[in-house]
Amino acid sequence: MEQTFAIAALWVGLALVATFLGTRLKISNALMEISVGIVAGAVATRYFDSEALGAKQPWLVFIASTGAVVLTFLAGAELDPGTMRAKWKEVIVVGLVSFAAPFLGCAAVARFVLGWSPASSWLAGIALSTTSMAVVYAVMLETGFNKTDFGKGILGACFVTDLGTVLALGLMFAPFTWKTGVFMVACIVAFVLLPLVTPHLINHYANRTAAFRTKWVLFILFGLGALSIWAGSEAVLPAYIAGMLLSKYLAHDHHFIRRLRTLTIGFLSPFYFLRAGSLVSVSALAAAPLVFLALFGSKIVTKVFGLVPAVSAFRRDRNERWYYTLMMSTGLTFGTISALFGLSHGIVTQDQYSHLVAVVIGSAVVPTLIAGALFLPRHLLTPRVEAEVAAEAAAVAARRQTEQPEPLEEGWASREGAEDFAGLTRYRDGYQPGAGSRDGLPQDTDYAPADWKISVVELMRLIQLYHQGGYAPCPDGEDLFCGGAR
Repeated sequence: MEQTFAIAALWVGLALVATFLGTRLKISNALMEISVGIVAGAVATRYFDSEALGAKQPWLVFIASTGAVVLTFLAGAELDPGTMRAKWKEVIVVGLVSFAAPFLGCAAVARFVLGWSPASSWLAGIALSTTSMAVVYAVMLETGFNKTDFGKGILGACFVTDLGTVLALGLMFAPFTWKTGVFMVACIVAFVLLPLVTPHLINHYANRTAAFRTKWVLFILFGLGALSIWAGSEAVLPAYIAGMLLSKYLAHDHHFIRRLRTLTIGFLSPFYFLRAGSLVSVSALAAAPLVFLALFGSKIVTKVFGLVPAVSAFRRDRNERWYYTLMMSTGLTFGTISALFGLSHGIVTQDQYSHLVAVVIGSAVVPTLIAGALFLPRHLLTPRVEAEVAAEAAAVAARRQTEQPEPLEEGWASREGAEDFAGLTRYRDGYQPGAGSRDGLPQDTDYAPADWKISVVELMRLIQLYHQGGYAPCPDGEDLFCGGAR
């Protein structure tokens, strides 16, 4: 037990280091956690031994796997079903091209240029065909594009691309036996019942039983994950679809989603990303840099040349077209999940895994930086964001004007006659002079709820924005602001 706690402290310490560096360098925590994991793995291998970090201990593998599953579920839960219906043609065409072009192109490069085995080549095609929903959604939230038709189209296309990745990984590498049939039937039954059962359970128990929704979600994910592993597949495969089916019933509760994100990002996912990075062989990358360049070039080239004609059919503006294309060229979560799946099942070697993860990390960073620096379509963003923020402020002002003035804080000290200690139990209807009223607008920090008091949650949000180096108006933010320097 002593060793378990020591290893846990080491990994959480590495997660803290990644957070500090990510905040300072303004880089995604997931990317920084993978990078710190790579460095930690290299140091452990060079000066200690490959097992010094305990990356293969069962309890750590379970926590890391749970992080991947819950993170995948959250990505599915962020999907807006209305986007799929309103922009179905754009979403399907762009999403399928985004998956098919790099899937076939990267697999061909791995097979015929690098000489990988057929199974390793197909796995490479799957791992490098993904578009990172996590990266794209974070950028959409930060810029405000998630409230525009443009941003909703990108998010919908991301879903189609990642769904293709999930299906390809399951169909090509999951052994089809009688267990697979049982798993598929169980998933179909679960996916049919979940939207029917979940609303009733939430209405009856969500507001009365502690953390009922979190327990219900984890029960679903662990149950489907156990069936998936029993059938020889991967636990993340049904999580995305489960998140999509439950998005309607869970996404509207921002407090619940925030708590689930805190559990995932604060505890679970760091173990996954750090472990994924620690399994990368730096010596393999240094020994064969041309392999990395060949895979990275094939992913970017096939994505760009495949997507530009498809996106051009729906977006004529130059900045819109290239921003759309570059955001769809990112990769992270599903890419590392697919690569780790291949390593765990003996489909790719340690060296091949190292190259795949390095390419995935590079594709998450380079296209995102170029898109934001050179092709940000501000003409779609600024007027809409400002209009929505102004409308929200006007609605708050109108609501406040109809409320009865009340003291800033109820209590005996604000009551009329409170100075008479002998009559403390005999409250009067009036208030002390200068007790204040609520006939104006509360400050921006007071939002959850706007009750003229700064709660611990609101204070933590303020500290979060401070550590993110700034903030800007953002209609989709929990307090109408999003962090990040402007």
